[in-house]
Amino acid sequence: MKRTPAWRIPAVVAALAVVSTTGVVLTTSQASAAGTATGYATQNGGTTGGAGGRTVHASTGTQIHQALCARPNTSTPITIEVEGTVNHGNTSKVSGDGCDTSDDVIELKRVSNITIIGVGRGAVFDQLGIHIRESSNIIIQNVTVRNVKKSGSPTSNGGDAIGMEKDVRNVWVDHATLEASGGEDEGHDGLFDMKNNTRYVTLSYSILRNSGRGGLIGSSESDTSNGYVTFHHNLYQNIDSRTPLLRGGDAHMYNNHYVGLVKSGINSRAGAHAKVDNNYFRDSKDVLGTFYTNELGYWQVGGNVYDNVTWSSEGSENHPAGPDPRSNTTVNIPYNYDLDRADCVPGIVSRTAGDDTGLAESDGSC
Repeated sequence: MKRTPAWRIPAVVAALAVVSTTGVVLTTSQASAAGTATGYATQNGGTTGGAGGRTVHASTGTQIHQALCARPNTSTPITIEVEGTVNHGNTSKVSGDGCDTSDDVIELKRVSNITIIGVGRGAVFDQLGIHIRESSNIIIQNVTVRNVKKSGSPTSNGGDAIGMEKDVRNVWVDHATLEASGGEDEGHDGLFDMKNNTRYVTLSYSILRNSGRGGLIGSSESDTSNGYVTFHHNLYQNIDSRTPLLRGGDAHMYNNHYVGLVKSGINSRAGAHAKVDNNYFRDSKDVLGTFYTNELGYWQVGGNVYDNVTWSSEGSENHPAGPDPRSNTTVNIPYNYDLDRADCVPGIVSRTAGDDTGLAESDGSC
């Protein structure tokens, strides 16, 4: 895998702009997401988002929907550059040949070939989630999604910051900041959830923090049709559990920094297989194992650092991998990737992860 040095920051090409009759700014460039997809998102034909299509600038949720709906059909490629705060007050349902939208949520439903990328002063989805359903070839890059709720007021997207469900294929989420201000008791659900036959997904260079639930792959012990998900160079911070919860399928976690996992971390269960490479776990509890069930999962470990990690005892519905984590399976990874040293991961992730880092990536140096 070719690396992009941290000092080489990809940029969206500046372009001459005109304003359409809907208020959406249409640019003459064909800018696309910076960089290329990595991990499992490179499989199954790859993930290119809206590359090759028109670029549209939007500052509200309604304008995002207008851009989707104005396409000739649901598969016409499009890149939507977002600048500003998207919230319930400016996100309404729009109809058209290229969309299937709803009020109060960014709805990517039965569509394909779309990039949503934050530009300029940044893109914040405030208390409003991004919902991907029956869709494919989606890129979401350089955005913040915060405080999405499933109960209380306002509510959006079942409480997930980014949620994928039902026949979703090839999604790359990169340089995102996904955060909440509490757990289920405060009305929040997961930050990054995949359900009901979601496959070939990569989450890279992102921050997930201050939530009860980091995310899951599979909504129940019987929902095992999901998988082939890569997590790399992400920061999980102040999370109770689910970093992620994996039910069935394969997942690859490498070069992530996990800090302050309160109850449990990577929860591989119901026959799931997790490859866990060169991650740095700090000030956390039960960072790997099968938890809250006796439906066991499996893991292959190597090169990880466990810094002030505590482990509970083996018991009914509690099967920690530690205190001396050993592999109990082999997971074959079909793509090329470069590993940073685990002891370098905290510094690398602090410089590169999240939506306000200029899309910086690791250059392999410590």
